[in-house]
Amino acid sequence: MSTHTKIEWTELSWNPTTGCTKVSPGCQNCYAESMARRLKAMGVEGYENGFALTLHPSRLTEPLLRRKPSTYFVNSMSDLFHEEVPDSYIEAVFSVIARSPWHSFQILTKRAERMASFFADHLAPPNAWLGVTAENRTCGLPRIDLLRHIGVSIRFLSMEPLLEDMGPLDLAGIDWVIVGGESGVRARPMKPWWVISIKEQCEAQGVKFFFKQWGLWGPDGVKRSKMANGRLLLGRTWDSTPAPTSALMHAV
Repeated sequence: MSTHTKIEWTELSWNPTTGCTKVSPGCQNCYAESMARRLKAMGVEGYENGFALTLHPSRLTEPLLRRKPSTYFVNSMSDLFHEEVPDSYIEAVFSVIARSPWHSFQILTKRAERMASFFADHLAPPNAWLGVTAENRTCGLPRIDLLRHIGVSIRFLSMEPLLEDMGPLDLAGIDWVIVGGESGVRARPMKPWWVISIKEQCEAQGVKFFFKQWGLWGPDGVKRSKMANGRLLLGRTWDSTPAPTSALMHAV
């Protein structure tokens, strides 16, 4: 079922698929994999297969049942554009999105090639936001280039876990950038100047910037809990987000 989430930049998670496989360095310490294994051990319904890719058709209609306008993160526990998800199932997910215009839906992928290929033959609903993970230059920059050419209301980047200095960024066509450090016992450190560089480039190019967290490593290079390190950058929080695109929000 759809659940409220602790992810700072969204409201609810909706997982019509669960499970995934690793495709890039950002996947190395996947929180969803650890969570899925824990949920399987607890006997939670829907996680009988652990982190193996699993479709959940019974969950497809969940957003239609919620009348309060909300922002959904689609597949916090999976990747909708995973190679084992049939096009017909992706079409079913976007059909529900189109039929729920009072909600906004955030879809994030590391498989930008398949997302671009899918939307070469399909139109994105106005209330869909499409995003790619950009954890480093090698994987992230090509994904950004693919994303910017997809016709959609909102395009966003998740630079979490941010693994290196991203260098100069062309943010043309990008509406929103989220940056965050890695959490978990095997987390890799994130340097403050990597984040500040991205923030400054967002400001220069008119892109909204959201700083999610430092993660396990603080800005001073000291390991602490994610909560102890917090979300402050240059002495404040940075929580800019695009306005909801749900077409009927004012009417519901």
